[in-house]
Amino acid sequence: MASLRDIKSRINSTRKMSQITKAMEMTSAAKWNRGVINAKAFVPYMEKIQEVTASIATGADGVMHPMLTHRPVKKTGYIVMTSDRGLAGAFNSTVLRRVFQTIQSRHKSNDEFAIIAIGRVARDFFVKRGMNVVLEIVGISDQPNFSDIKEITSSTVGMFTDGTLDELYIYYSHYKSAITQDVTEKKLLPLTGIASSSKLISYEFEPSAEEILEVLLPQYAESLIYGALLDSKASEHAARMTAMRNATDNAKDLISGYSLFYNRARQAAITQEIMEIVSGAAALE
Repeated sequence: MASLRDIKSRINSTRKMSQITKAMEMTSAAKWNRGVINAKAFVPYMEKIQEVTASIATGADGVMHPMLTHRPVKKTGYIVMTSDRGLAGAFNSTVLRRVFQTIQSRHKSNDEFAIIAIGRVARDFFVKRGMNVVLEIVGISDQPNFSDIKEITSSTVGMFTDGTLDELYIYYSHYKSAITQDVTEKKLLPLTGIASSSKLISYEFEPSAEEILEVLLPQYAESLIYGALLDSKASEHAARMTAMRNATDNAKDLISGYSLFYNRARQAAITQEIMEIVSGAAALE
């Protein structure tokens, strides 16, 4: 049985831990609020660039571009987005499990796929398992700018256009609410849903549609990656905020249980001392 000193020490250490998790929860809450604002602010830009790209791609007859063309798949690329740190509940594990199971079911060797890891957790996960990580980026800001990932997005899109990859998928955690984030899989390249916009507008092209698409399509694909990153960051902060809130609540429950156990042990010790005093006094009579 633990001594009163040991129980008191557990209460104090658990109380200090709850103070840390509470501070982390408040920090994540501030980042989460900013992350949601950033993700929502990027949506109008995404809708507009999709509208313009769809109008050009569908309005110009005979326009062909490698990013719009399907070809035999010899090698598949997977962009995987996780965080650089843990303490975010199941945020990282659900994404990694989904990607790992997908790769296991689709491919028989490392030569058939390539992984672009965004986040230290994803990088370490796949490197540890000897899987083919061709590009990686870690240390991204909690509120990322496009310039932070410009190099890796350009390199990733370039690997598709030069034929290194024949198709490209992106996996990330989609933000739905503060307590709900869903693992999302999107086929990034070749661009298949680009003509799905219902607000097509007729444009006059200057220069030609081919020259415009040559510049616009890579930017559109890169913006899809950046939009997914903003969405993933909002999910990360929400997941960490929820995890730290749960940790704080659990610490409070532990403190309550330890306090009850401490009071009972203390009362038992006092009762035992009284009985010993009474027994000693009776023995002297």
